[in-house]
Amino acid sequence: MDIHFVKARDLPDLWFQAVYDILDHGKRFTIDRGSYAGQTRLEYDYFIGHVTHPGTEPLLPDIPPSCGIPNPVEHAYVYGGEGYTRSYLEYLMTPHKEPGESYTYGERLTRVPLDGDKLAWWEEGNPEIIDRREVDGRVVFEEDGRLYLNQIEWVIDTYRRFGPRNNQMVLQVAHPSDLALVDPPCLRHIDTRIQDGRLHFVVYFRSWDLWAGLPANLAGIQTLKAYMAAEIGVEDGEMIVESKGLHLYGYAEDLARLRCLKK
Repeated sequence: MDIHFVKARDLPDLWFQAVYDILDHGKRFTIDRGSYAGQTRLEYDYFIGHVTHPGTEPLLPDIPPSCGIPNPVEHAYVYGGEGYTRSYLEYLMTPHKEPGESYTYGERLTRVPLDGDKLAWWEEGNPEIIDRREVDGRVVFEEDGRLYLNQIEWVIDTYRRFGPRNNQMVLQVAHPSDLALVDPPCLRHIDTRIQDGRLHFVVYFRSWDLWAGLPANLAGIQTLKAYMAAEIGVEDGEMIVESKGLHLYGYAEDLARLRCLKK
């Protein structure tokens, strides 16, 4: 496998470098299952991106008008606005789920049911097994007689209580039972680290649409990171992103060549 590495200053820089490079370094595959089955796409074997200043505005790419193509992501799609009933930030950071949706990232991050053995251990209050906390309506809350955890607020609360040297604080999206879904979550986890007074994110996507998915996802995730850093009381830090399936679909390959002035 070829490991492709990009170091970028900000999120639009990461996007452009990845788009430019995949036209030369991506491998063409036929999609066997899932979204766009039967079509082809360019894909990196494995991609790692290191963004040193991901909070630098703008967070989204802005394509020069001379290219004659639209920006890959509209500002209103991420932050809300005309034409969109729900912003990507709501999808990422709130528990709301529409009928027919098997999951949302926000539901997985902010509304985690406490059940099974963990609930039994919680009720027993054994401190050697479970980190039991007060039901405060924010970190731990109750709905219809059931307990839920908010992972985002739990991580914030833990860093506040115990300090930065903690390797346990992972925001987890994936469930083992997701194997049974026709379209399981692409985002699997967001790992966190506080170092030198700054909150850093390490993000992993199993499969990732480079043209429109990456810029929208990372703009939302960066907004989440900035919120958490402010709540913890540290500076906003860097971002490392990884995927074994960062790709360009066929329609986007033509757009990418126009943007990068490649034939």
